[in-house]
Amino acid sequence: MNPLLELRKQGQSIWLDYIRRDLLRNGELKDLIANDGLRGVTSNPSIFEKAIDGSSQYDEALRVLFARDPGIEAREIYDELSIEDVRNAADILQPAYRESGGQDGFVSIEPPPQLTRDTQATIKEGQRLWQTVNRPNLMIKVVATKEGIQAVEALIAAGINVNITLMFSLSHYEAVANAYIRGLQRCREPQKIASVASFFVSRVDTEVDRALDALGSPEALALRGKIAIANTKKVYQRFRTIFYGEDFSALRQRGARVQRPLWASTSTKNPQYRDVLYVEELIGPDTVNTLPLATLKAFRDHGSVRGNTVQESLSVAEDQLRSLSNLGIDLDAITEKLQVAGVASFASAYERVLAALEKKRGSMTPARASA
Repeated sequence: MNPLLELRKQGQSIWLDYIRRDLLRNGELKDLIANDGLRGVTSNPSIFEKAIDGSSQYDEALRVLFARDPGIEAREIYDELSIEDVRNAADILQPAYRESGGQDGFVSIEPPPQLTRDTQATIKEGQRLWQTVNRPNLMIKVVATKEGIQAVEALIAAGINVNITLMFSLSHYEAVANAYIRGLQRCREPQKIASVASFFVSRVDTEVDRALDALGSPEALALRGKIAIANTKKVYQRFRTIFYGEDFSALRQRGARVQRPLWASTSTKNPQYRDVLYVEELIGPDTVNTLPLATLKAFRDHGSVRGNTVQESLSVAEDQLRSLSNLGIDLDAITEKLQVAGVASFASAYERVLAALEKKRGSMTPARASA
C-alpha cells in the first residue's frame, strides 16, 4: 500500500509545501490528491520566488498585466499572481475540504513578511486577502512573533482560518495555542474555524548539530539528529494536554476544532540522515505534515509507517533534551535565533520576488527599460 495513504489511517494529513502554476494546470495536484491522499497546500515567499523567477510559466500572465498597466508596481503583480494560484489551488482542493467536513483541503497565503512586526497591518492585510481570495478553504498565514500572535487572536475572532508559522520552541507553541483559544472565545461561530500551528523541525537539528559538533565529545555527538524530534514530541504532548483537557472542553461543546500541529521544514537537510526521517518519526493523530514535493515522493517510494511514532519513547526524548541542557547548549536561545532568521529569510525572498518581477518587466517592456 502507498505509505502516504497509510498515514491517513494514523490520523495524519499530508499537505504539499509547494505551489506553482504548472502544478495546478497540468493535473499534477489533482493526481496527488487522488493517488496519494494529499489534503492541502502551503506556500511562502521563498516558494513563490522560485516559481516566478525560476520558470517562464508566468510570462504570459505578466505580459497581460504589463499591457494593461505598464506602470503596475511589483507588489501588485505579486499580489495578483499569488492570489490567482492560491484561488485555483483552493478550488482543486474543494472536494477534500467538503469530504473532511472543513478540516482539510486548505491552501495558505500570507501577508508580506515586512508586516510581521506590525499587528494592525497584519490584521488588515489578512482581512483583505481573506475577502479577495474569497474561498472558505483558505488559511491566512501569520508568523508567530509577538505582534503576529496578537493578530492571530483578532483574525480567529473575526472568523478567519489561520495558519501560524515559524514556531521552533515550546514557548512559541504555547503562545500560539492560547491565542487560538482566546480568538475562539470571541468568535460567534467557533465551529466554522480551522487553524494549524506550523512547528518547524529540521532547522532545529541543523543549528543544534552545529553546536554539538563544536563540542565534539562522545556525549555531544550522540545527540546529533535527535533534538529536533525530541523537541517536536514535547510540543505534541503539550498539544494533547491543552486541547484534550478541561481548558478546551467548553469550546469543544460549542463545536470548536482542535488546532492541529503542522510539522513544517520536514525535508532532511543533513544527507547523513534518512531522507524521510522527519516524516517517519512524527506520525500521530490530529497532525499535519507539509512536505516538499521531493520528500513526498521519497516517502511514497520507501517510507515506513509503524504507528503513532510522535508518542513513542517520550522518556528518551526528555532525557535527550535534558542531556543537551547539561552540555551547556541553550535550546531556547537557538530557537529564538531560528525564528528571527526565518522572518528575515521570508522577507528577503519577498524582495527577491519583487526584483525578479522588475527584471521580467524590463525584458518584456523594452521601451520602459530604456527610459
